Amino acid sequence: MTEPRRPRGPVDSSLVPRFAGPATFARLPRLDQVGRADVAVLGVPFDSGVSYRPGARFGPSAVREASRLLRPYHPALDVSPFELAQVADAGDVACNPFDIGQAVETVEHAAGELMDTGARLLTIGGDHTIALPLLRAVARRHGPVALLHFDAHLDTWDTYFGAAYTHGTPFRRAVEEGLLDTEALSHVGTRGPLYGRRDLQDDRRMGFGVVTSADVMRRGVDEIVAALRQRIGDRPLYVSVDIDVLDPAHAPGTGTPEAGGLTSRELLEIMRGLAGTGLVGADVVEVAPAYDHAEITSVAASHVAYDLVSLLALRGAHGTGPALEETP
Repeated sequence: MTEPRRPRGPVDSSLVPRFAGPATFARLPRLDQVGRADVAVLGVPFDSGVSYRPGARFGPSAVREASRLLRPYHPALDVSPFELAQVADAGDVACNPFDIGQAVETVEHAAGELMDTGARLLTIGGDHTIALPLLRAVARRHGPVALLHFDAHLDTWDTYFGAAYTHGTPFRRAVEEGLLDTEALSHVGTRGPLYGRRDLQDDRRMGFGVVTSADVMRRGVDEIVAALRQRIGDRPLYVSVDIDVLDPAHAPGTGTPEAGGLTSRELLEIMRGLAGTGLVGADVVEVAPAYDHAEITSVAASHVAYDLVSLLALRGAHGTGPALEETP
């Protein structure tokens, strides 16, 4: 007879203080310590696609450090994600910092290999360029996916300085490549000046709906969640979170800050409203710790990542993830 192996959880903080030991995400085991994972947290320290302030290459390590204080029970979702699923830190993808095209290929390959094991990925960036290779890997497994994109910016521009692969272009490329279900695309939290009216026209033509940060303020979280869930339906869903969706008061440590953003509370409440949707993967990007103060940004990002990990664990518990290994 065999019985399911219990997931290996975080280091016990009653035995090892939170400020001691290696900084894996939420002090979880490394992937090589557990062999396989239902949910893998993957770092991509890459920021060669940025158009303004660099530094997001240091985002994965900053978010891991800030995640030391996360605890194993999520009361808002009523779930202990690390008991429900084996969650592990899969380390970082070693990207070429001098060749964007090669880095994109490397991320796509690394994500695909992890997904082939049955893991669902929460990826920590890095700049938003990495969303394109991650979507390629996800679409290869699930087909075109619904996209929920939290960001101050549209990220559907065509090129910068003639470059097709940057942090401002991933979702235009994803539409062009057929990676997205164009009936279920949403931006949330957009705001600030644009290059022209055509930016919005092109975005609508690609199939995106827009929920601005002002919409969230005026309509409230519950109404926004209901509208997003109706748009997503029962499709496989990918969530991409640029931390600059938050107001600079809540996330100063990012490359292209814009005034008038969401609060961290609004973002987390919208995220929790996605429970029960078909979430298949997610990323949290654009944390640039050199511009942070008192870890404000990395703490916010670590909590967003924790909510996404919890949603992925819940999703797997509903029959879509791999079974845990069995031991005699």
